Amino acid sequence: MSKILIRGAKVLGGEPQDVLIDGGTIAEVGVGLSADGAEVVEAGGKVLLPGLVDLHTHLREPGREDSETVLTGTRAAASGGYTAVFAMANTFPVADTAGVVEQVYRLGQEHGYCDVQPIGAVTVGLEGRKLAELGAMHESAAGVTVFSDDGKCVDDAVIMRRALEYVKAFGGVVAQHAQEPRLTEGAQMNEGVVSAELGLGGWPAVAEESIIARDVLLAEHVGSRVHICHLSTAGSVEIVRWAKSRGIDVTAEVTPHHLLLTDELVRSYNPVYKVNPPLRTERDVLALREALADGTIDIVATDHAPHPHEDKDCEWAAAAMGMVGLETALSVVQETMVDTGLLDWAGVADRMSVKPAQIGRAQGHGRPVSAGEPANLVLVDTEYRGQVNPAGFASRSRNTPYEGRELPGRVTHTWLRGKATLVDGKLT
Repeated sequence: MSKILIRGAKVLGGEPQDVLIDGGTIAEVGVGLSADGAEVVEAGGKVLLPGLVDLHTHLREPGREDSETVLTGTRAAASGGYTAVFAMANTFPVADTAGVVEQVYRLGQEHGYCDVQPIGAVTVGLEGRKLAELGAMHESAAGVTVFSDDGKCVDDAVIMRRALEYVKAFGGVVAQHAQEPRLTEGAQMNEGVVSAELGLGGWPAVAEESIIARDVLLAEHVGSRVHICHLSTAGSVEIVRWAKSRGIDVTAEVTPHHLLLTDELVRSYNPVYKVNPPLRTERDVLALREALADGTIDIVATDHAPHPHEDKDCEWAAAAMGMVGLETALSVVQETMVDTGLLDWAGVADRMSVKPAQIGRAQGHGRPVSAGEPANLVLVDTEYRGQVNPAGFASRSRNTPYEGRELPGRVTHTWLRGKATLVDGKLT
């Protein structure tokens, strides 16, 4: 593997430095570096971060390759600056056995655009009645540490307790999709003023908050780890903040779209804005930003949820829930968190690389940009501004809520263990 010299990059947004990559490892970081025969990348003051890690990605394979595959999803990840993604279990068949998680893991290894760590289902078939093969998935070649029925809530308190007890034995974590099913029957959007005016079934905040409250108490009782997927309400923030003040081992994520978009967009009846959990109010958005800034919310996770056009190009009630997010996540975080002064680039690295890698036990990811560390890196042109054009996405699906919207920042280069997966904005 050839040497690469990144010249004049703002490491974590600091003063420009040079970074020398040699053999998949960062060999040196400093000023005025040189290396015979090295490929030189002139960073020109772009920001250099550790490769991003997404704890919540839907790659759809096996079973829904019309939406996404491991190949197209990891190409989208590399385009967005990600070097590792955690693939959710709601595939067909469900990733509830060692065989299925190993299949997804090996597909990721074969394609090589980023590391793919499968997430195992908590219950068989995501049906919420019987625990899946948690131990077998952990002991498999995939080494599963994160388990989730995402898309469905583990609403049975006994099953949730047993899952927390089981994963505690090997340091795993249960990632909960917090949605009390009886409170969201027929729900189409956030319950509030807009849902009342539009006559659409409301999705109350308490449906999320009640499950989070129950699960942090269960985690405390068991002494295990629980992670809250796509937290979306101001009330949920307060519950997690309270739980952390008690020393409960809880972590939480927020999606980019919940940091930026509100339920007012649903007035258009455009199904691109239909998502689970739903877009909330401006008050919720501001609370989520503050919580991400102060560390109550630990990480940003995309909940990248690709759908073919026929599942979105239809009437609102019939449309699938979800948005693609891997290729726009960093830009949305720059707009909502960096450009507003809530986070600096070191904070972004912490929330989008360091912490998600720690929560998911992603070895070699989320590491410091320093000598001796794996060369998992992303270079970002933070001065760039441009309109989002989904026609240029690497993802197989185009269901983005940002089409035509101007967003800041553009990923120009991504390196996975020193191998370029993206160069000058183009996949290698």
